[in-house]
Amino acid sequence: MAMLTAKLSCSPAATASLGRRSGPARRAAAVRASAGSYADELVSTAKTVASPGRGILAIDESNATCGKRLASIGLDNTEVNRQAYRQLLLTTAGLGEYISGAIMFEETLYQSTTDGKTFVDCLKDQNIMPGIKVDKGLVPLPGSNNESWCQGLDGLASRCAEYYKQGARFAKWRTVVSIPCGPTALAVKEAAWGLARYAAIAQDNGLVPIVEPEILLDGDHGIERTLEVAEKVWSEVFFYLAENNVLFEGILLKPSMVTPGAEHKEKATAEAIAHNTLTMLRRRVPPAVPGIMFLSGGQSELEATMNLNAMNQSANPWHVSFSYARALQNSVLKTWQGRPENIEAAQKALLVRAKANSLAQLGSYTGEGESDEAKKGMFQKGYTY
Repeated sequence: MAMLTAKLSCSPAATASLGRRSGPARRAAAVRASAGSYADELVSTAKTVASPGRGILAIDESNATCGKRLASIGLDNTEVNRQAYRQLLLTTAGLGEYISGAIMFEETLYQSTTDGKTFVDCLKDQNIMPGIKVDKGLVPLPGSNNESWCQGLDGLASRCAEYYKQGARFAKWRTVVSIPCGPTALAVKEAAWGLARYAAIAQDNGLVPIVEPEILLDGDHGIERTLEVAEKVWSEVFFYLAENNVLFEGILLKPSMVTPGAEHKEKATAEAIAHNTLTMLRRRVPPAVPGIMFLSGGQSELEATMNLNAMNQSANPWHVSFSYARALQNSVLKTWQGRPENIEAAQKALLVRAKANSLAQLGSYTGEGESDEAKKGMFQKGYTY
């Protein structure tokens, strides 16, 4: 389990120098030291990902989860099939108009097309930043109420350095908070501390960290309870990010939208979800953070897009956009069906969803012409990546 205490290691001379400065000056100096020589690059990368009308394509599912996706269309979970599907996605012409970053699983970061072009180069050619999932998954949290913590801090610095050499420029670490299970103070603090340590390590190795404490949709609670928990979680997260001298201008957030539990008796409107989500963000997220890239969390493709659009009906202090997996890929998979003759149609389906969310980021999505498939919910209780 990640430790809940840390010490800032400095030379005696550096400590004396910091001691002569004011509080804000000490904080700024410590942050610059933490980000090291990558500070300017981190800020530039974050701004590129958080560019108008663009968002993130999340294709960082583990091999096991990717296998479940492939099984849904009758394909075996082999590296050849995983590579074929990721090639379909990452070689879609025109994708860079709507997508600014792509989060990959480690296997994908090192793969190439059947023509020998690396997936990293496919992305760079379209001005899409390559990203990488760096956590090692969820395991039970001892002493909690059947809750989880995210592992992967051991060896993270060396992994991040290797991913940077391979071309990755941002990272993702996903932990979860369960409302039906409490959440307990222990689980919230563990989630926040783990995210903060990861963020500091990622920045120290040139990767912009996506900070993702997903508040699961599981439960029958109302939207007010989700707002209460979200405020508590993000308060803890930013406290520990500051304690670890993370450069706020060089991070991206991947929060859950503030919605009722999936089993709540009444569904909330897009306007209510937007109001509660933006209320939480304005209370907890500093404007120094460049981008808020929402996860879809099992919403239907249409719901995820409509809710994002509602949040962009007025100016926000941050770029409010998307980092969707299922909400961008569901129609694509069902169109492809693993058949080479369907690749072009599947890529068109991807562009349809990417463009819809691009318009939602700009606040100009109307929902006209959406298919029945896009309206189907994708919530799975206890979903894991």
